[in-house]
Amino acid sequence: MELGALKKLLQEHLGDGLVLVIGSGLSCAEGVPGMGALGHHLVTHIPPMLSEEDSKLWEEIHPLIETDGLEAALLKHAPSASLEAAIVQSTGNFIADAEAAIISEIFSNTKTLRLTKLLPHLLRPESGIPIVTTNYDRLVELACEEAGLGVDTMFCGHFAAKLAPLDSLWSFCRNVKLVAKAVRYKWAPKANVFKPHGSLDWYHREGEPVRYAGVLPLPRLIITPGLNKFRNGYESPFDKHREKANDAIDKARRFLIVGYGFNDDHLETHLTPRIKSGVKSVILTYALSDKAKEMALANSNIVAIEYHADAGVKGSNIIVDGREEFHPEIDYWDLEGFIKGVLSA
Repeated sequence: MELGALKKLLQEHLGDGLVLVIGSGLSCAEGVPGMGALGHHLVTHIPPMLSEEDSKLWEEIHPLIETDGLEAALLKHAPSASLEAAIVQSTGNFIADAEAAIISEIFSNTKTLRLTKLLPHLLRPESGIPIVTTNYDRLVELACEEAGLGVDTMFCGHFAAKLAPLDSLWSFCRNVKLVAKAVRYKWAPKANVFKPHGSLDWYHREGEPVRYAGVLPLPRLIITPGLNKFRNGYESPFDKHREKANDAIDKARRFLIVGYGFNDDHLETHLTPRIKSGVKSVILTYALSDKAKEMALANSNIVAIEYHADAGVKGSNIIVDGREEFHPEIDYWDLEGFIKGVLSA
């Protein structure tokens, strides 16, 4: 496809009914360590925290992290509840440290998040822009607020926020008018952020979830990779976020998918069938997973863009209409390059 026609196709994609699906690739692009770095951190930081029994189990798991990767290792050996708690604690601390450094850059005006730059180009439905993310960090939420949007996470409160979807929803109502016999509501512009894997600011307190932006001496509510992931997704608040995420996916008329590898059981039961049913989808990522590439080649409703270099020339490998094309000197696979090259041109 000629580049001008491709740009027009991509510009027109950002219309009504758009749902954003954001994976770890976008956070990695902003500076959050990826799965490889997380696995190495766990190998070097977990052992001092363990009981004798968990130490034996960890001795079976941690060599596989270096050779097979974190998720594969935890799939082969399901951690005990206490070992999983140690993994969650160490994972949360590691990601939070990286997140804090990025946030410092943003507040010192030396960095602007890619998502912050994208949001002004999107339509703002009265019900909110639906964003589904598997990331633990709060960069999506921060990006939205930096772009002038409110953020509905279904928690209500600032310092000890409780999971209260209706209270959170109505907190964005700014005015009510009776026009003839109809009641009309004015809503603040917002994004609805659904996090089926949890968030760094979710904690478990006396049997209930609570949201607090700082660090607490309580277990964080995040779902780490492995055999326990699917089971844990059915506990609060993961269940509510998963349901809302799947509902948004089921109602979507188009998807913009950024840095997501299509390997998550919680979303795949809805997302992949919807895409295969014909919902128009644009996938931006550094490297397409095998599943994503296979799906893009088999379905003409998908435009998939990844980084590629050919004979030393950097550019983008673009799958459109089920065919691969190499476009040199463009970086549409990166959301930053997509915004500059497609939306700001």
